[in-house]
Amino acid sequence: MHLQSGQVSPEYRRYIGRKSLFIVFLGLLVAVLIVVGVAVGAATLRLADVGRTLLGASLSPQTDAIIWRIRLPQALAAVIGGAALAAAGAVMQSVLRNPLGSPFTLGISHAAAFGAALAVMLLGSGRMSSTIVGAVTLSNPYLTTASAFIFCMITAWVIVGISRIRGATPEIMVLTGVALSALFSAGIMFLQFFADDVQLAAMVFWTFGDAARASWTEIAILALVTLASAIFFFSKRWDYNAIDAGDETAKGLGVRVERVRMQAMLVSSLLTAVTVAFLGVIGFVGLVCPHIVRRLIGGDHRFLLPATLLTGSALLLASDTIARIVLAPHVLPVSVLTAFTGAPVFIYLILRGYRR
Repeated sequence: MHLQSGQVSPEYRRYIGRKSLFIVFLGLLVAVLIVVGVAVGAATLRLADVGRTLLGASLSPQTDAIIWRIRLPQALAAVIGGAALAAAGAVMQSVLRNPLGSPFTLGISHAAAFGAALAVMLLGSGRMSSTIVGAVTLSNPYLTTASAFIFCMITAWVIVGISRIRGATPEIMVLTGVALSALFSAGIMFLQFFADDVQLAAMVFWTFGDAARASWTEIAILALVTLASAIFFFSKRWDYNAIDAGDETAKGLGVRVERVRMQAMLVSSLLTAVTVAFLGVIGFVGLVCPHIVRRLIGGDHRFLLPATLLTGSALLLASDTIARIVLAPHVLPVSVLTAFTGAPVFIYLILRGYRR
């Protein structure tokens, strides 16, 4: 069938429609998981009561306190943190052309953890305390995030430098990430060695990823950074599509590959720094989610990026909800659950020799 200029074929409409429908489905799934996550816990609430409270109704002071002060902030932190880590992983895999790239596997999360721990322990940006709310109260989240970001960028520069070496393979880059992870883990242990008993216990607890420790202020900061980064990533969607075809092809299309790569690593490192500074180290979300979405709707970044953000939100929120009930009344750190689910996928990708 002949199409005039500017017309779109029915096949392309169906192609766009299927992917758009998948994104809408993910959005509805996240909304449902938020309501379920707020309802489930030590004190189980009815879904109808949660819905009415979220819509503005007041049922009782106790219910309002549980929802607005405890459950909803934790759910939103998981939604935003999962989206941030998943977006960072998707972009890193694209610009580095490395299917095993993510903030966790490339050592960037560990670098952020070391930077945040250094700020808390030595620069006085936080107060160590063992409480039911969290092990660290950040008195200066900006200094903590800045310190985490600096070490993220050091690691990002090393990773980009390795990727530019002639003949560097994804396996070499992953091994570099393992080495950097070990280096920063040793740095954290060095700080722990000089801590007293209370600080040591608090420090170990802080390194566990936990969405419950974020306050409304920290959630607002994380949301702002994630939204700005998502907008930036989406504005570069065509550049990422071109880089997926190879550096030479992208340069032939007019893409300034090195500049796009450094900008992407810079923004991804900022996302990782803020997330780790506020929520702790949460692994494998940034690795698994982009691969899930690519298998379902392909690698077109027009749809991959928004779908990956929503998949990260759904995965971390579901993991956080399960972590709260699997060993009730004890609460399991969400990073433990994501590691249990993500590690087998990571091993599968290595053994399979995944090729894009």
